[in-house]
Amino acid sequence: MSYQPVFAQFWEKVKESIQNGTYAKLTLAKTIGDTELKNIYVRPVLNDDIFSLSVTARYKTEEIESFHTLDEAFMILSPFINNPFLTALLFTTENDITFKLNKKRVGSIVEQAPTFKNPSNVILEMKEKGISI
Repeated sequence: MSYQPVFAQFWEKVKESIQNGTYAKLTLAKTIGDTELKNIYVRPVLNDDIFSLSVTARYKTEEIESFHTLDEAFMILSPFINNPFLTALLFTTENDITFKLNKKRVGSIVEQAPTFKNPSNVILEMKEKGISI
């Protein structure tokens, strides 16, 4: 079974958390072996009251930041699942949602108690200004 449908379900939870105002942050982690790319962090940003996602790719020697819509971010992040990342962690104020690939590359979603008590400052600002995506 392919892991892509499970990752698409996970991404729906990302979208819901942004729309519900509970999103704190998203991290792709746990690489396969020693790779140049160490982590990818996804944080919401507002530029002139326009919502986008900051995607920061952290390499051994540098960080590269780019800005994307919600749908663009999904297209950019998807290829990194299974190569090199085995885990995507969504932190919300309601729960921590983890997408994991096992050794057979079967995807699963696990929910745990929340790490963060408050959503991202940008999400709070969006609520305050009445901005929705």
